[in-house]
Amino acid sequence: MADSQNTYVGAIDQGTTGTRFMIFDHGGQVIASAYEQHEQIYPEPGRVEHDPIEIWEKTQQVITAALESEGLDADQLEAIGVTNQRETTLIWDRESGTPVHNAIVWQDRRTTDRVEKLEEDGLVDEIRAKTGLEADAYFSATKAEWLLDNADPIKTQRARPADLRERAADGELCFGTIDAWLIYNLTGNHITEVTNASRTMLYDIHELEWDQELLEEFSVPEAMLPEVRPSSDEDFYGHTDPEGFLGADVPIAGAFGDQQAALFGQACFEEGEAKNTYGTGSFFLTNTGESAAESENGLLTTIGFQRSGEPVQYALEGSIFVTGAAIEWLEDVSLIDDAMETEELARSVDSTDGVYLVPAFTGLGAPHWDGRARGTIVGMTRGTSREHIIRAALESIAFQTRDVAEAMEADTGLEISSLKVDGGAVKNNFLCQQQADIVGAAIARPEVDETTALGSAYAAGLAVGYWSDLDELRENWQVDRTFEPETRDGLDEQYDQWLRAVERSLGWAEEGA
Repeated sequence: MADSQNTYVGAIDQGTTGTRFMIFDHGGQVIASAYEQHEQIYPEPGRVEHDPIEIWEKTQQVITAALESEGLDADQLEAIGVTNQRETTLIWDRESGTPVHNAIVWQDRRTTDRVEKLEEDGLVDEIRAKTGLEADAYFSATKAEWLLDNADPIKTQRARPADLRERAADGELCFGTIDAWLIYNLTGNHITEVTNASRTMLYDIHELEWDQELLEEFSVPEAMLPEVRPSSDEDFYGHTDPEGFLGADVPIAGAFGDQQAALFGQACFEEGEAKNTYGTGSFFLTNTGESAAESENGLLTTIGFQRSGEPVQYALEGSIFVTGAAIEWLEDVSLIDDAMETEELARSVDSTDGVYLVPAFTGLGAPHWDGRARGTIVGMTRGTSREHIIRAALESIAFQTRDVAEAMEADTGLEISSLKVDGGAVKNNFLCQQQADIVGAAIARPEVDETTALGSAYAAGLAVGYWSDLDELRENWQVDRTFEPETRDGLDEQYDQWLRAVERSLGWAEEGA
C-alpha cells in the first residue's frame, strides 16, 4: 500500500452549477477544497448549455487553489478521481480540443420532439431493454444527434468547414460526457467510464458495449466514441502532464457519474443499500448487485460501479430533475435572499395551508417521465404567504422522494427503513425531518456530506492501492445525525393532494402552445 502519511487523493467534482476540487486523507476526511461556479446559458426556453472551455478553466483554477490553500504539492497526490454531472453532452475536435458548440446540459429539453418520435416508432421498449433507460431528452443520444445536425461547422476552426457528420465518421471529432472532456484535457486520452457510458442511451448495459443499432438510429458514428473503462481502473485513464498546469505526473485512476459516485462514497456496496443525493436535482439509487433489475414503476436500471477485473454492480435509480434548484428558484424570484433562510421561514408556519408546489421546471423525471410537465403552484388563497410557498418548496423535495421510494419498494420488494442522504440540501434539518416523516424511514446524514467527490476519490485511491479494500472504506463512513420519523398524522392525505398537484402539471407545455 502507498504511504498515506503525507500523501492524499484528489477528486474533481464537476457539477451542474460549478466545479469543486477536494483533497482527502486516508480516513476519508477533507483536507482541502476549492470551488468555482460557471455560467448557466439559456439560449431560449427549455434549453440549457454550458461553455466547456470555461469548465476546463475553472477545473484548473480549483485544483490549483485547493493545493495552495494547504501548502500542498501536486506530487503529494497519489491519484485523482473525476466525477461529473451526467448526460451533459459535448463534441470537440480531436486534434485541437476545440468544442464545436456549447455542451448541452442534462436538463435541456430541446430534443423532446425527437423523443416523442421514438415513442411513435415503437422504440421505447427496445431502448429500455438495452440501456435500462426511459426514452427521454435527459440522456445523451438525442443531444449528440442534435449537435451533429445543428452545430456550426465554422466553429471547428478548420480551413474547410466540412460537414460535422463527415468529420465525425472520419474520427476527427470526439463525443463525450463531461468526464470524457476532463480526462481528455488532463491526459490527452479519449476515455469514458462505465457509469457515464450507461447514461448515454447508446450503451448496452448487459453486453457492456456501444450498441450498433442505437448508434445507427441516432446517426452517431462509432469513430467518435470514447473507450469505456471501469470506474476504478488499475490501468489508469492516463497521467497528468508534468509540463502542464499541475506540474506533476499524477494518475487519473477513477471516475464516476455523480450519482454513482455518491452511492460509492456512501459505502452502499451491498445489494439493497440505498442513498439519496440532494443537489440541483435528487437521485435515489439502490444497489441491486450483479443483477440488472428491470423496473415496472418508472425507475431506471443503471450501472452502479465497476472495479478493475470485477463484474459490474447494477443499481435502480429514481431521477428527480428539480429539488435544490427549487430553492435556487426561490432566490431567483426574491422570495428568499439565501438558501439558509428556508429552514427558519418554513418552521414559522405550521403547514403550507394547502399550498403545493410542483417544481417541474424542466419536466418531470421518475416515476412520471413527462418532458412537457411544467412548474405549478396550486391551492393558493388570499391568505397565502411567502412562508407557505417556501415550506411547499421544501416539502416538494420530500414528496418527490416518496414518489421514488414507493416505486423502489414496488420494484424490489424491499421495505426502505433507512436511507443515507447527502448533498447541499441535507444541511437543512427541517428538510431531513420532513423527509423522514413523509417517507416513513430513518434518514442517516453522514459526517462527510460531499460524498460525490469522496466516491470518485475512493475509486481512484483503490486503483493505486491508497486504500486496500471496500471494508476499509466502509469503516470510514460515520453518521453525523439520524432523523427518525416523528409523526405520520395526515401525511398520507397530504401525499394524495401532492399527487393531485402533480396531475395538474403534466403535459402543460403542449406543442405549439
